[in-house]
Amino acid sequence: MAGLLFILSAPSGSGKSTLVSQLRSMVPNLDFSVSWTTRAPRGSEQEGREYHFIQRDQFQRMIAANEFMEHADVFGNYYGTARASLAEAAGRGNDLLLDIDVQGAAQVRQSMPQAITIFILPPNPDVLERRLRNRSRAEGGVEESVVQKRLATARHEIEKYHEYRYVLVNDVLERAAEELSAIVIAERSNANPPAESAQPQTSELPRYRKLAEQCLLQNSAARLQPVLASFGLSL
Repeated sequence: MAGLLFILSAPSGSGKSTLVSQLRSMVPNLDFSVSWTTRAPRGSEQEGREYHFIQRDQFQRMIAANEFMEHADVFGNYYGTARASLAEAAGRGNDLLLDIDVQGAAQVRQSMPQAITIFILPPNPDVLERRLRNRSRAEGGVEESVVQKRLATARHEIEKYHEYRYVLVNDVLERAAEELSAIVIAERSNANPPAESAQPQTSELPRYRKLAEQCLLQNSAARLQPVLASFGLSL
């Protein structure tokens, strides 16, 4: 049985793209939904790989035709996920991973409450700012106003962590990638009898389930408290 929907959200600069790449190398049969956007490509981004890049008027026509599962205006650019993505993944026998912001995640949850939601936290503001500055340099130069705007937006997004089923802290990449993989494997095992699972990790299923359980929001207070405190937030 395929067709599970995983929603992954995180502030810009949280290392989410790297985690997604790690996850897809560790777990089979997982499609990544390529979102549509009106912003220009950055650096080495390619059409159809990171995003589908289109003009604003074309995006608005797609909105009018109800072609998006979710869409949002982020920093003056539209981003959206096509409704056809999940059906296309299921048709290939795969599950679907959405990389979307908190606005989009809220929209999808309304229409698809069964979606499995995961929030990625950076370990602290200093690490987040360093990652944002490194990204800006890679894109051609640091714009202080953009960095500060993204830092402010990150704090507001982090406030929404409690709306997600699972919460991870991306402080050690290898650990966060294993936790993310464990969540996908555990959720698949809940939806499918292990004997029918095509996953090669079936023999390690108890360990993956335990690891995923530790990442459930209600089990993460001790780990989340210092991270949230560093952003001036509380549990």
